[in-house]
Amino acid sequence: MSFEDEVRELIAKGPGELTDPAWRFDAFTNGEVLLGKKKGHLPAMGWNSWNAFGSGNTEALTVAMAEKIKELGLDQLGYRYVVLDDGCYQPQRTDGRIVNEETKFPSGFRALADRLHGMGLKFGMYNDIGTNLCAGAAVGTCGHEKTDASSYVEWGVDFLKVDNCYYLWDNATFSDGANARYVYAPNVAKVSLKGEGMDMTLDAVKDGILWGERAEKKEAYVTAIGTFDGTGPFASPVGARSGELRFVINAPKEMDCSLTVTYATGKEEGVGAWLQVALGEGKDAALFLDGFLPETDGPEDFRESAPIKISLKAGENVLRIMNHRRQENTLHSYAAMLEGLNLADPGHDVILSICEWGKTHPQNWGWKVGDSWRILNDITFRVGSDGNPGHADWEADYTTSVTSQYNKAVIMDEFAGLNKGWNDPDMMMIGLEGLTDTMCKTHMTMWSMMNSPLMLGMDLRDVSRGDAIHQIISNEGIIALNQDALGIQAKRIYASKLTDSNGKEGLGPDQAYVRDNERVDVLAKPLADGSVALSFLNLSQKEKSELAEVDVALILQYLGGKMKAKEAFEKAESYTVTDLWTGEVTKNLTGRFAAQGLEPCDNLTIKVTPNV
Repeated sequence: MSFEDEVRELIAKGPGELTDPAWRFDAFTNGEVLLGKKKGHLPAMGWNSWNAFGSGNTEALTVAMAEKIKELGLDQLGYRYVVLDDGCYQPQRTDGRIVNEETKFPSGFRALADRLHGMGLKFGMYNDIGTNLCAGAAVGTCGHEKTDASSYVEWGVDFLKVDNCYYLWDNATFSDGANARYVYAPNVAKVSLKGEGMDMTLDAVKDGILWGERAEKKEAYVTAIGTFDGTGPFASPVGARSGELRFVINAPKEMDCSLTVTYATGKEEGVGAWLQVALGEGKDAALFLDGFLPETDGPEDFRESAPIKISLKAGENVLRIMNHRRQENTLHSYAAMLEGLNLADPGHDVILSICEWGKTHPQNWGWKVGDSWRILNDITFRVGSDGNPGHADWEADYTTSVTSQYNKAVIMDEFAGLNKGWNDPDMMMIGLEGLTDTMCKTHMTMWSMMNSPLMLGMDLRDVSRGDAIHQIISNEGIIALNQDALGIQAKRIYASKLTDSNGKEGLGPDQAYVRDNERVDVLAKPLADGSVALSFLNLSQKEKSELAEVDVALILQYLGGKMKAKEAFEKAESYTVTDLWTGEVTKNLTGRFAAQGLEPCDNLTIKVTPNV
């Protein structure tokens, strides 16, 4: 079968039926992982080829990076995963299997894995849940998950980064924008119910209740029913990421009814053709329809659906008109790779890195199958090549900067943990052109405090033992924050500016989505030894003269329930304060901790240990 025929067959099959409620939106908060996903992994540390070399990485470059990891002693600090990103496969499958690009990787992946393992390192690879990889190779895992998982186990892969390009069931990068028909419900004008003693018509605008976000009432119908795109930095990650249309229906008794929906379909952001109809929420939700409705001529060409059989209970019923397939489909696609790995080796411990750019808000579901999940689009689009370093920015309007990624990840702490996994604001840009040493130092602090994966992205041949970059990436005290056994992401407990055009009034510093970088943040992170790490971060490219101060009471207010030794911290007679960048140790008698006059993009990061 040709690749084109294979894609047509996949499209004809569609995203598939989800019969198990455990895979549904209503199960996203039940605390239960799927497919035996292993818990307890700390954030991965290592090196990834993309920022340094793009799709031009080679076996020789990979070995050179591994040798530099050893030479610089980075492996002894935890940097052990060496990950091949896009560009390592042949452009087409051979006998249905993915194979190495022979010019770039002449020895093959098993031999490379053996070499890395022999150095005490771990081997990572890359693929995509779509039909193609982002650089274009027609070797995506869609429809080949079991075969590919078998190859990865055979090659000795320890880490698998899975991207989201050319995904058939969403309008992801390089996919058809019309695929929005899968992820939004049609526009809805009204619903009608007929049953024993019941005959009613409810107007979507007058009688409907909007739940969540983004669903919108127009003059004659409700639109944007579904999960909105989270790829860009334009909306907070906190709260509902979807919109539903709901109706409250009071039934005199338990009865079966016939429901019809007056709808109009589209193939664009905000209006699609896939409709879900349910009664109730959570574990009590009953789903009665989950699929395409016949297409109409346009998004304002309304018609009546075929009757949908539903069962009302006596009393109040909540009828939900919705489409959560954007999240459900993506979860299912990533889970297919985990399922394949389980089949290939039931005892595997492969780290699964979900890289769908925050598109489907994976903080809600990624923990069920993955060890980390990207929260936004790429941190840089200006990657390097052999001999030419990539470029990084401290701030930008879109996702391509340190602060763009930080500003979203910093308020996502409640989604992360040892029993879940980690928010991933993308690979670090330390050592790339565009960032000063001070920016790199604060970048390292941010990612470590936020329990983000510490994946280096520079050409390590440009680093020498003891130079400024080496001192930053090898700071044991900062790394220890990221790898602390308690496994709790830092919480922002203070921000000198709390709202901007994307913020909501009344939210605390741990929830307000602030994108204005003219501010100082304070992060607090509880540690396994009973200490607390505090980071005072100047996000501005100007010096901040104002005093940023927190005290024990504020720390306890935000961290009390997560601390290892809350009482000891609260009642300490004094505190030993260690500056994790300078090594300076001082004694604090007041229980107040402050920073003032922070240089542009600089940070003060201290470990506060109670003296009982």
